[in-house]
Amino acid sequence: MNKVMLIGNVGRDPEVRYVDQGQAVARLTLATTERGYTLQNGTQVPERTEWHNVILWRKLAEVVEHYVHKGDKLYIEGRIHYASYDDKQGKRQFYTEIWADNMEMLTPKQASSTYGATTSAAGSSSSVAAASNSGAGQGQTTSDAGTEDEPLPF
Repeated sequence: MNKVMLIGNVGRDPEVRYVDQGQAVARLTLATTERGYTLQNGTQVPERTEWHNVILWRKLAEVVEHYVHKGDKLYIEGRIHYASYDDKQGKRQFYTEIWADNMEMLTPKQASSTYGATTSAAGSSSSVAAASNSGAGQGQTTSDAGTEDEPLPF
């Protein structure tokens, strides 16, 4: 099973592109932080932040385009995707991405222009629109299960 669950803050405004037949693809960076702590022997373990590259497709990407901004807190559920490419010097470079299947916006409505909608990759856009129009947001779901294995335009 390939499953990832992350809660973190968006590092910069998402990049959204439209590819084949107007299909939306969004890329964002998500920072997750493990709190620092003190071991029983008194050793201080510092706080540690990890950065994740997250890719969202179709309706998820459209929601991200309209409602997600730098600093927003998100819950992302998806899978790890590994890929490689040859750089200009011909050296093979590897990278890791999280391909999101579900997303929940955790930033309160007052703190951001987001509406706290839950989205995933297989539902309708009308529930997200209803969430944003009504202001209810929490618990609304859309999804986009058919992520494709093709190079991204970023």
